[in-house]
Amino acid sequence: MHPFLVAATESLDDAVVDIGRLVSVESPSRDVDRVAASARCVAELIERETGLIAELVDSSAGPHVVVRASSRPAVLFLGHHDTVHRAGSLDERPFTIDGGVLRGPGVFDMKAGIVQAVHATRILRESGVDPSHVAMLFTADEEVGSKTSRGLVEDLARGIDAVLVLEPSADGGALKVARKGTGTFEVSIEGRASHAGLEPEKGINALVELAHQVQVINGFGRPELGTTVTPTVATAGTTDNTVPDRASILVDARVVVPEEKARVESLMNALRPVVDGAKITVSGGLHRPPMHESMSAELFALAREVAREIDGREIDGVSVGGGSDGNFTAAIGVKTLDGLGAVGGGAHGVSEHVIVETIPFRTALVAGIAARVVAG
Repeated sequence: MHPFLVAATESLDDAVVDIGRLVSVESPSRDVDRVAASARCVAELIERETGLIAELVDSSAGPHVVVRASSRPAVLFLGHHDTVHRAGSLDERPFTIDGGVLRGPGVFDMKAGIVQAVHATRILRESGVDPSHVAMLFTADEEVGSKTSRGLVEDLARGIDAVLVLEPSADGGALKVARKGTGTFEVSIEGRASHAGLEPEKGINALVELAHQVQVINGFGRPELGTTVTPTVATAGTTDNTVPDRASILVDARVVVPEEKARVESLMNALRPVVDGAKITVSGGLHRPPMHESMSAELFALAREVAREIDGREIDGVSVGGGSDGNFTAAIGVKTLDGLGAVGGGAHGVSEHVIVETIPFRTALVAGIAARVVAG
């Protein structure tokens, strides 16, 4: 058996305990106090397992956890410790292990991935690979757009040979070799209220304007290029006898081709009212650039080679619609491979889970890729 797999298998029970500790500290995005407690828990885990110094970088979203490479930076383990689950979810769904399955809010996305990265780093150290070439960043706001952490992500990635993203795997343990660029627009419409029965002609109907704009926006997608532009939430009106004076539309946009980002943003910002007197304001944009497959190709080939060395298995790579902080590192020209974290399913939902027997291989895989990158 491959030595990395032996080490990861021997420490599986410890890994499960560590995952339970992280899951049992709730970290809903934007809940600064709870996110701070989570950051301290992650930092303690890193220092205990690896001997590396974990720094807490404060932000308005809560602390980001950073380990800076003390020698030539070769590998950045990247992820986040915030979750989408509201405070109190742990009371309803505490961390459990039953039938070889771990459950609990955030276990799959992505606290198990954090533990796998940390244990992989310990395995590197114990096998003689210098961990001073390894950097880590687990951010506090990835689930809500990485507004406070994007600059830190990009700064730590510059000059790195490889970014390994510990976001959960795709179905069946597949790695994520490409991601769409993602973003949200808000279209705000201003009209004028009037009595809907007595003098509707004196109003400017924001709901009618909304109906026109939804049809226009719905035509901005280009499915043949993987571009989707989807109106998702609409609001308008106050009472049933008043011409609505305000309305709004939220629009989810995703692109594969980098050039599509500029096209979609240009079209959205060029929206013009159809109803006389109505006014339109557009905010937002595609804040995550696409992670193109070309930025993962070399690392994916290496991952496949390492997987065969570990236990002879073949691993797949897929393109996915959702974004991660790996989008940012790929966009600045740094080789990036995503989806190296836990194998399971149910991300963001009540069925979120991780399959225990997959943890040793995934930990060994991360360690093996990192060892090869450090070795040059």
